[in-house]
Amino acid sequence: MFDAFLMGLVEGLTEFLPISSTGHLILLGQLLDFEGPPGKVFEISIQLGAILAVIVVFWRKLLDVSLGMWRPRTPQRYFAINIILAFLPAMIIGGTLHGTITALLFNPYVVCVALIVGGIAIIAIERAMPVASIHSVAEIGPLAALLVGFGQAFAMIPGTSRSGATIITALLCGVDRRTAAEFSFILAIPTMLAATAYSLLKARNELSFDGMTQIGIGFVTAFVVALITVRAVLAVIGQIGFTPFGWYRIILGVVMLVALTLG
Repeated sequence: MFDAFLMGLVEGLTEFLPISSTGHLILLGQLLDFEGPPGKVFEISIQLGAILAVIVVFWRKLLDVSLGMWRPRTPQRYFAINIILAFLPAMIIGGTLHGTITALLFNPYVVCVALIVGGIAIIAIERAMPVASIHSVAEIGPLAALLVGFGQAFAMIPGTSRSGATIITALLCGVDRRTAAEFSFILAIPTMLAATAYSLLKARNELSFDGMTQIGIGFVTAFVVALITVRAVLAVIGQIGFTPFGWYRIILGVVMLVALTLG
């Protein structure tokens, strides 16, 4: 039960930070020798908990966009178009290569290398990024939205970080930090829901709801922690930037490589 709590805690804390939730869960699972219920129900459940947290945080924005996107030339329509364009690359590339990437790259050593390389990239880009000229999601153009989408697709490599790849790509396109974070968080909703549905479809013959206590603990923990994390990031990211997360990635990647090497 405590292992399930720890896994939910890490999912909620890392899903929306540029430090890779998948990478952290792979490393933590390796350290704990964690085995949840069969059929990946546990992993899917804690991911759904994190998704629900984002929906709760942005429910007013989501409702406003849903009601206003049908009117031409409104900010709500441009907002919706940008989300759809950014979602497409991950949907197409993820649906095509998901199995291959999972089979070849889902191991702790790949995660450690990706954490280190991604950390270096975050620090370099934070220092060299252009002056922000885009201050709302509706202002992001179609080309920039597509580029963010390709960044998200690249993050299928474990340890890369979906939020990290989308935020950094947005920064390179001239989006300010808070808007980049907001775009990344809302883009996570269709992306993670689609990934969850795809995982359920692929594993439908193995699904089992044994261990409901584990599932419940992980789901609730991921939801509560993600709720706190998303609000905290939006409140402070404009002041602290992403450099601290880059250093954290590098340190964690190096420490875990040493630990894995030493057994």
